[in-house]
Amino acid sequence: MLRVIVAALAALLLLPQAEAEAQAYPSKPIRFVIPFGAGSATDALARIAGQELEQTLGQPIIVVPKPGADGALAATEVKRSAPDGYTFMFGTNSPLAVVPNMHKEPPYNVMTDFTPVTFLGENTFFIVVNPSLPVTTVDALVAYARTTPKPLNYATGNTYAFISMAMFANTNKIQLEAIRYKSEPDALADLLSGRVPLMNATSTSVAAHVKAGKLRALSTSFDERSPLMPDVPSIVEAGQRPFPVAPWFALVGPADLPPDIVATMNKAMAAALAKPSVREQMQRHGFNPKSSTPAELASYMKDQLAVWNIALKQAGIEPQ
Repeated sequence: MLRVIVAALAALLLLPQAEAEAQAYPSKPIRFVIPFGAGSATDALARIAGQELEQTLGQPIIVVPKPGADGALAATEVKRSAPDGYTFMFGTNSPLAVVPNMHKEPPYNVMTDFTPVTFLGENTFFIVVNPSLPVTTVDALVAYARTTPKPLNYATGNTYAFISMAMFANTNKIQLEAIRYKSEPDALADLLSGRVPLMNATSTSVAAHVKAGKLRALSTSFDERSPLMPDVPSIVEAGQRPFPVAPWFALVGPADLPPDIVATMNKAMAAALAKPSVREQMQRHGFNPKSSTPAELASYMKDQLAVWNIALKQAGIEPQ
């Protein structure tokens, strides 16, 4: 009997400690795996958000670039991670909506292999050319492409750039050939050198080079101008139909992430994206931050799988 009483008292004494440990999340550094390389827009935005989350959560946020396979390498790493709240993907439409549509046998199921945490926002892209290309408008680009005996090469560092420009080529009945890179910084190097003359790229990669005269911006990729380069016309003002897809970002974890961890990260990220200093930093990269509930993100991801499926067909890109 005495042993039973002692054991019961010991268990009672351990309860507060167990409860404290359960409430201690996070108790170690958190990894944000990103689908593109260092120096990319995704890298910059993840670091801006991470710096704010470190103050809120009291733990380091480690940004881990995992470029390759259109973001599938990053997504697969997160899919295989333990659902303990210490590994997330600061992801984009590339791994979360495009990769599943580009493969006959996708490497993962977006709706079952990940836990939605929050939407993060949308990014700004510009159609730019190396100044050696003798065009200053989108109409001139189309006309030039029609006169070249060979397809005009364009650099891509993400699936939005790849697919949007393929749609642009189909719409205008011109020959463009994608030169694909793991990440935008790699593509940008060849664009600046003139090895590849054309690119649809984030403002993070190209804005400073346009202002320095090293690149020429023909239009935004959207139906409105960007405050980052207000003199550059929108794609609609340039005489083109707007693209039916947009580049977006979202935070997801592995499947079966506990609801309390999802709630903690969702609340922290929503607060970060609402903070004026964070918004200002992100907007300098052409990013429009916007959070959501996990349920809203899940619904959005489902819709985007269908949207990008249609876009791939319109671009003439078949699943491999």
